[in-house]
Amino acid sequence: LISYTYGFAHMFKTSSFLMISSSTEIGKYIRNMGMVCFVCSLLLIIFPTCGYAAINTSSPLSIGQTLSSRNDFYELGFFSPNNSRNLYVGIWFKNDPRVAVWVANRDTPVTTSTANLTLSSNGSLILLDGKQDVIWSAGEDFTSNKCHAELSDTGNFVVVDDVSRTNIWQSFEHLGNTLLPQSSLTYDLPQDKKRVLTSWKNDTDPSPGEFTLEITAQFPSQQLLKRGSVPYSRSGPWARTRFSGIDGWDESFVSPFSLVQDVANGTGTFSYSTLRNYNLSYLTVTSEGQIKIYWYNGKRWLHHFTAPENSCDFYGACGPFGYCVRSTTPRCRCLKGFVPKSDEEWRKRNWTSGCVRRTRLSCQANSSTRTQGRDTDVFDRMTNVKTPDLHQFASFLNEEQCYEGCLGNCSCTAFAYISGIGCLVWNGELVDTVQFLTNGEILSIRLASSELAGSSRTKIVVGITVSLSIFVILVFAAYMFWRYRAKQNEPTLGVVDTSQDAWKNEFAPREISGINFVEMHTIRTATDDFSSSNKLGQGGFGPVYKGKFPDG
Repeated sequence: LISYTYGFAHMFKTSSFLMISSSTEIGKYIRNMGMVCFVCSLLLIIFPTCGYAAINTSSPLSIGQTLSSRNDFYELGFFSPNNSRNLYVGIWFKNDPRVAVWVANRDTPVTTSTANLTLSSNGSLILLDGKQDVIWSAGEDFTSNKCHAELSDTGNFVVVDDVSRTNIWQSFEHLGNTLLPQSSLTYDLPQDKKRVLTSWKNDTDPSPGEFTLEITAQFPSQQLLKRGSVPYSRSGPWARTRFSGIDGWDESFVSPFSLVQDVANGTGTFSYSTLRNYNLSYLTVTSEGQIKIYWYNGKRWLHHFTAPENSCDFYGACGPFGYCVRSTTPRCRCLKGFVPKSDEEWRKRNWTSGCVRRTRLSCQANSSTRTQGRDTDVFDRMTNVKTPDLHQFASFLNEEQCYEGCLGNCSCTAFAYISGIGCLVWNGELVDTVQFLTNGEILSIRLASSELAGSSRTKIVVGITVSLSIFVILVFAAYMFWRYRAKQNEPTLGVVDTSQDAWKNEFAPREISGINFVEMHTIRTATDDFSSSNKLGQGGFGPVYKGKFPDG
């Protein structure tokens, strides 16, 4: 078809330069042009996708050829990651072939000089080597024998039934290490299926590595990064528009993510839209075990998010009933009412053994009787928290009901009432708790009443001590102020009672060793009756004068 169309186009190009000198030639030219229009119209009717390249049984994709999306954002072909010796069929960004977002034959590279990606007679994608042996296949057979494969504008590589125009296979359902906008992570409990991201083994080997990213089936769901089968890092539960356990993602965070769960049918889907109106973006799991998000600003890739990036982000860093303080120098502590399980291990900065309860609860998990009175268990409120793992949703309407529900259940060790979620409760150990410097949730932890009572007694003693100190300071300040005012209110020397009897009574000579007493009339004479010419200045206790006694 390509050569046939090219022939007519070439004829049209050539004919446009001919000198038409007879009616016969004019008629021939018109007939040729009519044939071109007829064939092009026929091709568009039969193959509506001929405006861009597609793969079918008669048109395979070979090494050196590429298949592009109509918007020229994505390209599919054979590539060698970081100049490795092996070839793979993959999808990359057309403006940056270094960023591969999907690989078909992850486990089975092409090692020969020739290979073709084509469709089998039953519509399944297959990769053939030079000997026409199957290197890789999509692993699914279809009843359709009239189909083609194309690369959509979203980067989704699809096999389309030419009759029904429906997708019978798509790469978005067979993810690699990268999530594109409109692709999704899913779980389906009835079908026992999960759609996850799997890291590459290393930068030159796209075969499955040891890290996977999934969404959990608990409600509300959370992202869980695993190393093999062991939890490695998690996002915290989904709260309407955000993951509540990611530092900085508070209620004001404008999220491009979406997570929809159908609890009744046991399904869930996580996806994201294009970031901040940028046409290109992607989320990937690296071979080192990090989740990274990038978007393209038209010139280069901009880094948007990385996790884990702090030692507190690693799962269970401080063990059961321990929590990690997420700061520039992360450190582990025991939750209030708990002590290190092994002091020796904690001194070695090995915190994985966690903490144990210091005081036994009055309400035991195996008891159905709720303790009342002064021995009733209490809850300590911890702020700015990434809540622990293994939460359970409780359908209480408000925080008070959430508190009462947890208090009345002896198995309940903590609860939190989170905006966008509601009431979450924890039974058993509290694992992977983190405290942020700001934001985060409020976690209420069940304790024996004596734990807070001891704290209350300490607070009372401290309060009394501080209060007494303040009282003494105030009394002293009041006394000093009174002294000052009393001196200020003494009669001035110009209006004092000058009777000699009064002054004699006040300044009568006394026998005190080392001190000489002088009568007032002598002082008045020496200072010329406290003349202003003899005034030296003013002090805190009154004016100061100079004088001269009769003896000089």
